[in-house]
Amino acid sequence: MISSRYAVWVTVILMIALIPIVTHSYLNLKEDDGLSVKKINFVLTDYESMPTNRMPGWGKDTFGCEDWIERTYSDVAGKKFRLFVGRSFDHKRLYHHPELALSYGKDLRDESVVWFAGQDKIPVKLLKNETGSSMVAIVLLYDGKFIENPILYQIKNALQELMGAKKPMTLFYMVDDNNEQKGIPFIQTSGGILLNKAIMDFMSQQH
Repeated sequence: MISSRYAVWVTVILMIALIPIVTHSYLNLKEDDGLSVKKINFVLTDYESMPTNRMPGWGKDTFGCEDWIERTYSDVAGKKFRLFVGRSFDHKRLYHHPELALSYGKDLRDESVVWFAGQDKIPVKLLKNETGSSMVAIVLLYDGKFIENPILYQIKNALQELMGAKKPMTLFYMVDDNNEQKGIPFIQTSGGILLNKAIMDFMSQQH
């Protein structure tokens, strides 16, 4: 038996514990910011795009994405980049080794971080194979902020995420399978310019 003098405090603790249960399990509250990756332009800089042959349910099955695109952007010279952009309320499925699904078998081990400068500094994680011929660039966006370390960010914001409505994380994932600009800083390469343009095009929906 619990003493009656502790009943009020026990009730308060239980009520607090029920908040995230009700919010996420029963109400399943989600915050819709009205943004959509499908609105990213099919033409970016000098590159035109075509959707890849993924099945319609692939993004949902793989990353929990209701809103996602995967396109191949190419220019008149034949230079091609594959761009995946997806939004999910299940953040871990986006940030935890997305290359395993999006670049299966590429053996991307060499990892570094570069930054797009501007109004918002954007951390870009680069993954390369041993020869540097295949490269991937990854950018994560959550609640209007670009995230360098998603695990640390979630730890810092755990209480807010536990008590409040869920917000989507956005993954930008660009693939260059024929990286020919090895001696040039990524932000100055065709792929870097294209990725930055895609991010800015998506963010422009906020205004």
